[in-house]
Amino acid sequence: MKIRTLLIAWLLMLPLAAQAELTIKITGGNVDAITIAIAPFEWEGGGTPPTAEFDRIISDDLQRSGEFKPSSRSDQPPAAPFGQPVNHATWRDRGINNLVTGKVTSVAGRYRVEFVLHDTAGGKQITKDTVYAATKDQRFAAHHVADLVYEALTGERGAFATRIAFVVANRRANSLQVSDSDGHGAKTILATNDPIMSPSWSPNGKKLAYVSFEGGQPAIYVQNVESGSRRKLTSYKGINGAPAWSPDGSRLAMTLSKDGDPEIYVMSAGGGGVQRITRSPGIDTEPSWSPDGNSLVFTSDRGGSPQIYRVSAAGGAPTRLTFEGKYNSNASFAPDGKSITLVTRTSGGYQVALLDLETRGMQILSDGPLDESSSIAPNGKMVIYASGLRGTLHVAATDYDVETRLAAQSGDVRNPAWSPFLIKRR
Repeated sequence: MKIRTLLIAWLLMLPLAAQAELTIKITGGNVDAITIAIAPFEWEGGGTPPTAEFDRIISDDLQRSGEFKPSSRSDQPPAAPFGQPVNHATWRDRGINNLVTGKVTSVAGRYRVEFVLHDTAGGKQITKDTVYAATKDQRFAAHHVADLVYEALTGERGAFATRIAFVVANRRANSLQVSDSDGHGAKTILATNDPIMSPSWSPNGKKLAYVSFEGGQPAIYVQNVESGSRRKLTSYKGINGAPAWSPDGSRLAMTLSKDGDPEIYVMSAGGGGVQRITRSPGIDTEPSWSPDGNSLVFTSDRGGSPQIYRVSAAGGAPTRLTFEGKYNSNASFAPDGKSITLVTRTSGGYQVALLDLETRGMQILSDGPLDESSSIAPNGKMVIYASGLRGTLHVAATDYDVETRLAAQSGDVRNPAWSPFLIKRR
């Protein structure tokens, strides 16, 4: 089959690699970014001090969003002890209009993380809160604090206390890994000699669906992230690819070629109830659900080149969404349903873009020339994607010219997928 040949060719192009270690490099900027300082968090009491540097983690999170300009430690005046009055003018005179102070305490084998957000420009306290975390989750607790600060100052929910899944590909060893949203703390949840593709998070963040070529035949698996237990969902003859969970978690869309050409199908998350959605002599693949679960976007070459189409989740006649350019693929809805991210081919190569579904205006988010596999954050403010022949992960802010490179020191990292929100709102 044509699509099987393309998939295998893509996999064979991946460079030989070992397991990846991810580091952060931030480029670009926003001249109107909110100025803020995160003072070093104090440690109080017995027990084992945290190894996570809360101030640096929170600063990096906020900067990655594109909406903040955190100050470096060297540019900060000494902070008053936590709980003591803050001299707002001292910080304001340094051009810092917001300040976070914090303290970490060991309580019953857990970390209690307290913080206060100050408006130094207005000379007042904005909010204070407390986060609890097990020792192993201390970095995640710092991301949670960043979320709370982000929301207090922007009115939008933060998406730092989330996870990303990605594939580290190698001809000799391949793995499916999960890490924090900044790429740290990666853990392997599946290791195999066979190719892995297309991880997709369940809406509750507890499972991943993905494609594995174990035994030389592509099959779709669903795996519990914490326990590692998994089951094979589909193993039809031919293509079993590109799984995508419905917003309520009850169904998965996918690409199957069991009836001939690669088409979009929907089936129950428990298996069974397979429904064919598209009918085309070309290749239909990469389905993604609308936030309301009523429709799907997908990639099809039915018009002569890969373009994005939209179809009812119950089937019917698709509507073409992209007309600019000869190549558009890998679409997924923004959380508000008003736009989609996609990969488009321009004079700059293959780049990640955001398409407004009402105006049809397209905003280029990445530099190219070989960007692929975009996945949007659950708050819609950042997009993660793979870039280059040696597979590095990048995060681009959707509203600002800020890009974060999660550079693989060794290894070829592909197919990133951003998790849903993992913490319930209070």
